[in-house]
Amino acid sequence: MTPPRAHRVISVRKAGLNFADVHVRTGTYLADVQLPYIPGNEVMGTDEQGQRVVALTRGGGYAEQAAAHRMTTWAVPDEVSDEQALALTLQGNTAWHLLHTCVGLTDSDTVVISAAAGGVGTLAVQLAAQRGARVIALASTPERRDLATRLGAFAVADSQTEDLTQAVLDAAGGPVTAVLEMTGGRVHEQLLASLAPLGRMAVYGYAGGTPAPAAGRMILERSLTVRGLWLPHLYAVRGALAQSMTALFDATAAGTLQPVTGQQWPLEQAADAHRALQSRTVTGKAMLHVSG
Repeated sequence: MTPPRAHRVISVRKAGLNFADVHVRTGTYLADVQLPYIPGNEVMGTDEQGQRVVALTRGGGYAEQAAAHRMTTWAVPDEVSDEQALALTLQGNTAWHLLHTCVGLTDSDTVVISAAAGGVGTLAVQLAAQRGARVIALASTPERRDLATRLGAFAVADSQTEDLTQAVLDAAGGPVTAVLEMTGGRVHEQLLASLAPLGRMAVYGYAGGTPAPAAGRMILERSLTVRGLWLPHLYAVRGALAQSMTALFDATAAGTLQPVTGQQWPLEQAADAHRALQSRTVTGKAMLHVSG
């Protein structure tokens, strides 16, 4: 395998599982996919020099070897485990930029984090709480809500409740100032309605299957800001991911950020892993074990 000079060959130990992989397989991904196609947008392994690295890819991660651009490949500190490093790569960067780049979180904010027990959510809860914000965590089961509380959430609410707007208002004691949203459909609309005037919503997915355009009248009435984040748009922005990756590695090495690693499947059981992702039963970072 001889990639262009700007790329590195990585011998893959673990490949990250993300809901984007499901979108690719089901034909609902944000970008066009040319077949044949190997899924997988993040890997952890060793480069040609034997150095432990993690990398963001444009597909190709579900494999024994993958090519990754040098700008999206980072050496893993000794204090950070393989599993932790992979959890930080796509989902950690997403959580960091949702909070800092998209909503500009401050210690005066009350922020709703949907899917708070998932890969992005577990990291976003911790990062937001450490920033000093009040976190309202949404999750579908008592066990998942308990996890969010242990990670630093101020209050929790059942994401499956009929009136999610009222559930958030009750948990927060009133309207909130920021929302991280990745479900779409009814959830998107009801969380938008929970925002106070001048509130901000960051949208980073539609795992429910139905993208929900923001309600224009509500945006005008409350002077709301709705901003999307698709992480690949930051891949070529010099320094953007290097800054967030350094911050995530440093916090994990210091023990102030604790990535929650979930289930692992052998590479040949990727289909089972996708079924688990679609059932929304995965807690923390899910991954495929490839080698090592």
